[in-house]
Amino acid sequence: MKNLTLFVASILLACNIFAQDSKGIIGKWQNPSGEGRIEIKKVGEKYAGTLYWLKEPNDENGQPKKDKKNPDASKRTRTIQGSQILEGFTAKDNGVYEGGTIYDPKSGKTYSCKMTLKGDKLDIRGFVGLSLLGRTETWTRVE
Repeated sequence: MKNLTLFVASILLACNIFAQDSKGIIGKWQNPSGEGRIEIKKVGEKYAGTLYWLKEPNDENGQPKKDKKNPDASKRTRTIQGSQILEGFTAKDNGVYEGGTIYDPKSGKTYSCKMTLKGDKLDIRGFVGLSLLGRTETWTRVE
């Protein structure tokens, strides 16, 4: 009887874990500072993310913030809110998404990136060259 209870509990736990990950990374995420929210979608066979919400979308003059630090001069007049900051990710095993990049509009720099899904948390690791030489922040799913 004890083994049956343990078996049933294990199955229920496994179903709960798979249910949490059924959406994968598709959805809306907030960065740790609460300054921005990103919506991740599947585009073809890859995943991409758009900065759809900013806590402070306007500059000191009340105008929408522009992507002034973008190295591509043709993109410096675009608004930051609504711009794509994640692109090119491929799903691997165990909730890992690799092969993509993340753009930081504050610095105008683009980094290689790896994302790891952990329930309703998403670890974002931006790096140059090797993943060891990077920084990780954890985003939280929002509804």
